[in-house]
Amino acid sequence: MTLGKHLTALLFSTLVVIPCSTVVFAQTSSEVAKAGPPTASADHDGRHDLDSFAGTWKCHTKYRSHPFAGSDTWIEFDGTETFQKLWDGAMLELSERADAKGPVGLMLYTYNPQSHQWYVYFANSKDGKLGPPNVGEVRNARGEFFAQDTLNGKLLLNRYIWSQIASSSPRYEESWSSDGGGTWELVRIVDLARVRADTGNAHPTGK
Repeated sequence: MTLGKHLTALLFSTLVVIPCSTVVFAQTSSEVAKAGPPTASADHDGRHDLDSFAGTWKCHTKYRSHPFAGSDTWIEFDGTETFQKLWDGAMLELSERADAKGPVGLMLYTYNPQSHQWYVYFANSKDGKLGPPNVGEVRNARGEFFAQDTLNGKLLLNRYIWSQIASSSPRYEESWSSDGGGTWELVRIVDLARVRADTGNAHPTGK
């Protein structure tokens, strides 16, 4: 399945999950209205796709300070990511900055065994709001999750990517698209390093 068809199928599944977005999606991309239900994951039981995340990790985060402004200025900081399994097919991730007290953000991952898809919800400590879920799947140690959301008051496509899953150095990337998935603006990168007794104070090197 090509990336375009894959993205279209995932966006169609979000239409089913969030009916109130149907009209907006149809206006955003004509392909979405023609898409059928996703079938790429029909043979994959992914309830344990993210099991390797369980535990505590040191992280190095960098994010673009002004997306879609022609700016390449990035802000970087170190912190900790803690992943906790909730049940067979759910994971809670708590994010902490090294220069802040207590968690500053969370991500909740839940798996739907009927659709063979993950739903990823995000909230931060600034407003406590739980945003719409990014929906997707994990294949070959790589997960891609898509949603329609707002950035600076504009309705755009949002994408999360987890790569190198099950390794000792997974990477998270977040991007936004203003042209229906044709191009993407990378806005956040998080590199993880497993906490161990001999390197518990080490942070991954920013790139």
